[in-house]
Amino acid sequence: MAKFKDIQLLRTTYLRGPSVWTYRPVLEVWLDLGELEDHPSNKIPGFNARLTSWLPDLVEHHCGVGERGGFIQRLEGGTWMGHVLEHVIIELLNLAGMPAEFGQTREISQRGVYRMVFRCPEEAVARVALEHGHRLIMAAINDEPFDLRPAIQAIKTAINDRYLGPSTGCIVDAASERRIPHIRLNDGNLVQLGYGAAQRRIWTAESDQTSAIAEGIAQDKDFTKRLLTACGVPVPEGQVVDSPEEAWDVAQDIGFPVTVKPSDGNHARGVTLELSREADIKAAFALAQPEGSDVIVEKFIDGIEHRLLVVGGKVAAATKGETVSVHGNGRSTLRELVDVLNQDPRRGPEQEYPLDWINLEAGAVKLELNRQQVSPDSVIPQGQSVLLQRNGNMAIDCTDDVHPDVAYYASLAAKIVGLDIAGMDMILKDVSKPMKEQGGAILEVNAGPGLLMHLKPTSGAPRPVGMAIVDHLFARTEEDTGAGRIPLVGIVGTRENGFISRLVGWLLQLSGKLTGVACSEGMFLANRQTQKINTANWAGAHRLLTNRLAEAAVIETTARSILDEGLAYDRCLVGVVTDMDGYESLADHDVLDQERMTRVLRTQIDVVLDEGAGVLNADIAQVADLARLCDGEVLFYSTSADNPLIAEHCSKPEGRAVFVRKQQVVLATGGNERVLGTLDALSLPGGRRPDTPALLAAIATAWSMDIAPDLIAAGIKTFEYTATAA
Repeated sequence: MAKFKDIQLLRTTYLRGPSVWTYRPVLEVWLDLGELEDHPSNKIPGFNARLTSWLPDLVEHHCGVGERGGFIQRLEGGTWMGHVLEHVIIELLNLAGMPAEFGQTREISQRGVYRMVFRCPEEAVARVALEHGHRLIMAAINDEPFDLRPAIQAIKTAINDRYLGPSTGCIVDAASERRIPHIRLNDGNLVQLGYGAAQRRIWTAESDQTSAIAEGIAQDKDFTKRLLTACGVPVPEGQVVDSPEEAWDVAQDIGFPVTVKPSDGNHARGVTLELSREADIKAAFALAQPEGSDVIVEKFIDGIEHRLLVVGGKVAAATKGETVSVHGNGRSTLRELVDVLNQDPRRGPEQEYPLDWINLEAGAVKLELNRQQVSPDSVIPQGQSVLLQRNGNMAIDCTDDVHPDVAYYASLAAKIVGLDIAGMDMILKDVSKPMKEQGGAILEVNAGPGLLMHLKPTSGAPRPVGMAIVDHLFARTEEDTGAGRIPLVGIVGTRENGFISRLVGWLLQLSGKLTGVACSEGMFLANRQTQKINTANWAGAHRLLTNRLAEAAVIETTARSILDEGLAYDRCLVGVVTDMDGYESLADHDVLDQERMTRVLRTQIDVVLDEGAGVLNADIAQVADLARLCDGEVLFYSTSADNPLIAEHCSKPEGRAVFVRKQQVVLATGGNERVLGTLDALSLPGGRRPDTPALLAAIATAWSMDIAPDLIAAGIKTFEYTATAA
């Protein structure tokens, strides 16, 4: 059959925050189906069969039908290729290990052109998924071969390159569960939890409370041991050595067997256990030396390795280790036996796997094999065991078994070193018994401990260690709302919004909060201009929200910014919509009338917190109608007390509104009214009268945040405002 031309990808836009589609980041793709507009899925011979043979799990997609197999029904009944591409990409992401569900496809006013979106937290991953989804659907349409495996591997590679590591990811997920926002600050694992002055920062399992001094102490294993010993914490006897010969001498003094390890290594690298022979001890020195500044020889303590995670002075999780061995069958070489062992689904090279592959070329493994006089090519006799690793395999959960005495020493050691989050390596025969009576000891105190062993133990229950860290950083309250948040005002529209933003910022500043403003007139902090460029966009808001000085934020945005970038914040305390003007300039986004403009600007009200408020212009019907979408309180403002919407709203006991009656600005709550002052009296310094609707919007916004009316009136009269062209 004749080949169809490729679906054209006209443009792709990554929306990094709440948008017209959803609260979360999405990739928006404009598609031109071309001749495929006349060929839905049921009109191309063999298309559905080819597609479902490659992606059989499409049957799990409910689609608009709302039940398993819903998308298949749509395929068989005939659906357009933009919609099919959406589901293909979502399924590829699922197969690559990134759960994905949300997607939408909508035709625009131009025939055959669609806007298709799908949710993905990382732009680079989304673009790779789009590329391979596009190739797959065209292969299915034109009956061409397609190899699914490299496509999935390419997406997996992008995920591994771009996504947060498992330790950071579990903390961010826990923060999201508590509705604490986050901002990724670099391409690695440095993440800000919360906004402005309420923020905390994490880097994997380290926080901004993790002392650099404490981390330095923890890296020096010998100094750590001396501190712990001075405070009565049991540790193995040991000494720093400078040469293989000195290592052997110290081992003889301490008594066999001994452990040789680097003084400041991590993740059990360069650690060799239970050594007694001179050759092994000297070889272990050579293994340990490249991994740290110094080498320590210490008394080997018999028992099982344990890792206890201490967060905020409390044990949050515990795992114990196991040695790794293979058992001979009389036919297979050691290398072949290890190849089978490495097929264990719990083992892999990426961070998502709780256990590493066994590498026969690793120095520690080689040393173990030399001690047993076997090589990788040795055929292991039936029934004989070969020990491969003695340490570094702590992945068996034992949290519920930890004895209070063991927990006490783990917490004490973390406090002595000074770490708020610490991984405690301990040797114990039985974690359920007191520490000293069984001869247990603390081997190491680790800063920035890995959390994967607690999230994906090889046996036992996963532990909510991410939530333990979040609760440590953000104490819970009775209502548990507002953690990590500052008062944030979002303002959208076109009418004097720069002035509104700056006046609201000034009133918040007077109320006692150091306030940042990002608006079309620049960036301001404590009413002092810090940038003269237009910051009514994602980048400007982002800069403000990462500023640790900002105790409150006022952020102006525009309809175009929402369409091009999305909002820079997930939720706001107050959302303000002043007007619906400007749709005429948005034809490139297919916004051609007031109705479509409403769908754009509703985004500002959609993100208002339950405990917040929407401030709406009651003189514009399309703006006032957004009240039904607001999760929080609604305050209307109007230039006329005779506005019927104001009367209806104030007929409710708690309905609040700001309006003008006979040149007086009135604040009304139900039937109670308070005159703030006349329009003349509420002038700026020098007697300048601001635009009345803009003044009312600012007053209503300040009042919604419980700023006292007297302070509002005084603030207006002292607001030194000069319009600044950004």
